[in-house]
Amino acid sequence: MRGEDTQQNAMFSYLSPEQRVPQDHPVRMLRRLVDAVLRKLSRRFTAMYAHGGRPSIPPEKLLRALLLQALYTVRSERLLMEQLDYNLLFRWFVGLNMDDPVWDATVYSKNRERLLKGEVAKAFFDEVLRIAREHDLLSDEHFTVDGTLIEAWASQKSFKKKSETEGAPPPDDPGNPTVDFRGEKRSNQTHQSTTDPDARLYKKAQGQEAQLGYLGHALMENRNGLVIEPRLTLASGTAEREAALEMVKARPGAGRITVGADKNYDTANWVQQVRACGATPHAQSEETQAGGRNLWVDEDGSSDAPGKASGLGAGRLDVYLGSGSLQSGAYAEPDRSHGMKSRVKCVWKGGESTASHPKGRQERAQEVQRLRENALPTKGIF
Repeated sequence: MRGEDTQQNAMFSYLSPEQRVPQDHPVRMLRRLVDAVLRKLSRRFTAMYAHGGRPSIPPEKLLRALLLQALYTVRSERLLMEQLDYNLLFRWFVGLNMDDPVWDATVYSKNRERLLKGEVAKAFFDEVLRIAREHDLLSDEHFTVDGTLIEAWASQKSFKKKSETEGAPPPDDPGNPTVDFRGEKRSNQTHQSTTDPDARLYKKAQGQEAQLGYLGHALMENRNGLVIEPRLTLASGTAEREAALEMVKARPGAGRITVGADKNYDTANWVQQVRACGATPHAQSEETQAGGRNLWVDEDGSSDAPGKASGLGAGRLDVYLGSGSLQSGAYAEPDRSHGMKSRVKCVWKGGESTASHPKGRQERAQEVQRLRENALPTKGIF
């Protein structure tokens, strides 16, 4: 029997947002973890707010909404409030009932800025890391550093000369004026954005267009790829290496660690400074990334140019990196005339990395086990 297309809206609903969200939805587990962190921060929230006056937006709801904005890449607070108005999943995660009114976008932005000035986001992040450590999800030996360009909320048209005065002719369109900067040499020394003065013109790689933005940096552990320290700096050619060095120095605990990085960090000065901090750098060379050529790594972690590895006898041990661990393959008998030396050959993303190790025949099993235990995940390193 065909159902009728009834247009009359129902006056009441007998289903709550809790019943609408599927039991196997990923945000359910996330909501439990977030609530556990927020309970730890309850005393901090109480100390931040006055005891009298008009009640503001609860800080727990502010942080849950901010987390949704980051997870679902909602580009503005106004669009986030629109989603909260009709998205039942968002309402349930934030903690709003079906009939609760949604906040004004301006009110939400002002309350969020006031909350973040109290370094609540840093405390929230630290509590998340504490939970990860309790579940043994963090590595304390192997790390990776990387940076990314964060585009500023400013257009290229706002990037004007610092000495430009107000005597310019009126624009043809006040809302979106026409600006012709072809042939004009623009740099951060002579120009500045009128919308976001701290944003700088920067490009990550050759051939890409320069954008106004900042640089975001992350120090990640290699067991599960979790970020253990984020930072935001002004965009410059050396900001990534400087921020990475500061994060390595600020790492708590003792003991020597390894730090993986891409070719942007492969400079003699940065490698030397990282070693002085008690860390062994594993910076990807430009040849390995571009053409998949050989990269020789000494026993102490230093790298040599191709062709400089010594003691490459006929016998060798082939080790392949896959699924985050090293797997050994069949190897030939060592050449006795070359002093019982064998070489360890590692393959990463189509390129080869060869290291010469003077190991005896009876020590090869121990070598394979050591490589498996100290193996670095492939993501973000090679």
